[in-house]
Amino acid sequence: MKGLILSGGKGTRLRPLTYTSAKQLVPIANKPILFYGIEALAAAGINDIGIVVGDTKSEIHKAVGDGSQWDISVTFIEQDAPRGLAHAVLISESFLGDQPFVMYLGDNLLASGIKPLVEEFSTKRPAAQILLTQVPDPQRFGVAELDGDTVVRLVEKPENPKSDLALVGVYLFGPEIFESVKRIKPSLRNELEITDAIQDLIDHSKVVRPHIVEGWWKDTGKLEDMLEANRLILETLSRQINGDVGPECEIEGKVVVEPGAVIRHSVIRGPAIIGANTRIEHAYIGPFTSIMSNVEIRGSELEHSIVLEGSSLTDLSNRVADSLIGRNVRIYRQPVKPSAYRFMLGDNSEVGIQW
Repeated sequence: MKGLILSGGKGTRLRPLTYTSAKQLVPIANKPILFYGIEALAAAGINDIGIVVGDTKSEIHKAVGDGSQWDISVTFIEQDAPRGLAHAVLISESFLGDQPFVMYLGDNLLASGIKPLVEEFSTKRPAAQILLTQVPDPQRFGVAELDGDTVVRLVEKPENPKSDLALVGVYLFGPEIFESVKRIKPSLRNELEITDAIQDLIDHSKVVRPHIVEGWWKDTGKLEDMLEANRLILETLSRQINGDVGPECEIEGKVVVEPGAVIRHSVIRGPAIIGANTRIEHAYIGPFTSIMSNVEIRGSELEHSIVLEGSSLTDLSNRVADSLIGRNVRIYRQPVKPSAYRFMLGDNSEVGIQW
């Protein structure tokens, strides 16, 4: 069995961060989201993986390399534009051949991994097996309707859903899927939809089986989901202090301090992770915070946030919370109240100012 990870797309919901970085490489608990998917496939015994890439192909190629760090083989498959999940399957046919495969969306996280799913698929060998999870708002998702242990219908974002079982971003397919992706037509948004391809399998009397997800699942396409995924992953960490922590500091709970980090006159309340060569002085770092390498935080408070490499927070009078701060960002307190504000803000920015 082979693996196919989709790492194209433009990450519009995470702009402006994704103007300069691939959304799949934004870190959760100081590890790129994409790496969790690779690890899930490797843990399921899949060691030949294709990664579909788009505009950020060079960045993803640099981060992943040849796959040797996971003891796998990686093939990069270029998609010229986001043309739908089924299109990604279509352009990967020469790599996948006639083998069954797992398709994994590169910005998704699963608590339980996929090994049980792979084993179930290998035993029953349907044409397709799809992951489903119960959601309170099925109108926002592709929804599956079941008859016992068989999927009989898929509906994309139904107005009146007959089920609360939404599709999760992991699919298993046999080679039958290639005929279906060649038969379907582009949707109204001019994409080849994987839900249409799976429905085509059903319409041609092929067996599509469901697998209900145990544990949590997150699509990290939005800030809120990314912070929630960060929280969930941090809760699984074990305390590990490898940096230089002054005796006057308070370190509480599940806290990871990576080598080279220096902490002085500060309080760190876990779960939290402090990256290599980061310096924290006279600061408070609250729960559910991930700080990458070479960050500097002085005289400031931070919680429930993600801070990427090379950034700094200095002498802030109010606590920073529920935030995703990109690479090489400087946030600091001005000594006087400004007479005017000057901004250059990306799409979907939000600024609140109170004096």
